[in-house]
Amino acid sequence: MGATPAMVKALRKVRHEVLVQKDAGSKIGFENEDYENAGATVVSGPEKVYTADMIIKVKESQPSEYPLLKENQILFCYLHLALDPKQTEALLKQKVVGITFETVVDCKGRLPLLTPMSEVAGRISIQAGANALHMVSGGRGILLGGVPGVLSPGKVVIIGGGIVGTQGAKMGVGLGADVTILDTNLQRLRELDDLFEGKLRTLYSTHVTIEEELMNCDLVVGAALIPGKLTPKLITKEIVKKMKHGSVIVDVAIDQGGCAETSCSTTHSDPIFFHDDVVHYCVANMPGACARTATIALTNSVLPYALGIAEVGYKEALLSDPLLRSGMNVCLGKVTNEHVAHDLNYDFHDPEEVLKSL
Repeated sequence: MGATPAMVKALRKVRHEVLVQKDAGSKIGFENEDYENAGATVVSGPEKVYTADMIIKVKESQPSEYPLLKENQILFCYLHLALDPKQTEALLKQKVVGITFETVVDCKGRLPLLTPMSEVAGRISIQAGANALHMVSGGRGILLGGVPGVLSPGKVVIIGGGIVGTQGAKMGVGLGADVTILDTNLQRLRELDDLFEGKLRTLYSTHVTIEEELMNCDLVVGAALIPGKLTPKLITKEIVKKMKHGSVIVDVAIDQGGCAETSCSTTHSDPIFFHDDVVHYCVANMPGACARTATIALTNSVLPYALGIAEVGYKEALLSDPLLRSGMNVCLGKVTNEHVAHDLNYDFHDPEEVLKSL
């Protein structure tokens, strides 16, 4: 859900009209009445919602919604365009302004609108992996934390020491698992070593170290990320073949294509599949499993940006803030993100120049 009643109230306080689709938040405890009491107008379907000047949602528009998009409309959500050529084509055709949560940066180069979902996904990854290790799921029957008298706890390998990896490590260490994090950033590995005070191991990531670690692990979490770009395939088919039967891959990076060559997107209703007897959990939008937590965490971060765009319009907001401008991936028929342009073979247009020409 793209907005809580509290977010609606904040937007209404500065006299912006807010449309909320009927029953959009009911499954996570936000009823239509809650939104109406906050000042929103509850409308019956997407056709009426898409009459608004700015659409704020979590996931990208669905193919059935493409015809509802209109020129000069702001689409403010997760888009993951590098993985989705059909959606990119539709947004360019409809000439929308696509500002994507996952490429907005802050003054320290962090990803403030991706962070809350990464925190949720990182924590879910260990829960999902622990469950997939159960015999009933086809796993090895390993309890990650072990019990007294058993030689060793479950071995968890996390590829990527960013937000997802750090949160996954917290959960793994908390359960008592044997956790190793791999990353190519030595400074980040030093920070993680200090943060966890020796409760996990850090390892510089290479093809060799990934292969060695995965051959002996029970659970691997794919947490690698290059913002806006397809995730590199760090786990090859050959490595998967060498993994223990019943071991588990949780590919959190699946929204950007996944970091395992054997990964393909799954759903919350049918989350796992097997490749070479290795359990794969590759659910797109993993935080959707804990949607109430995810919604509140996300909207806390989105609100200041939404208020800024709504107050002065997208052109002024984006021109005055280069950090927000980094989130603009498409604008009025032009691709304005270098990674998306490269991965999908479009011409790249400098976002500042595009905005100044309007």
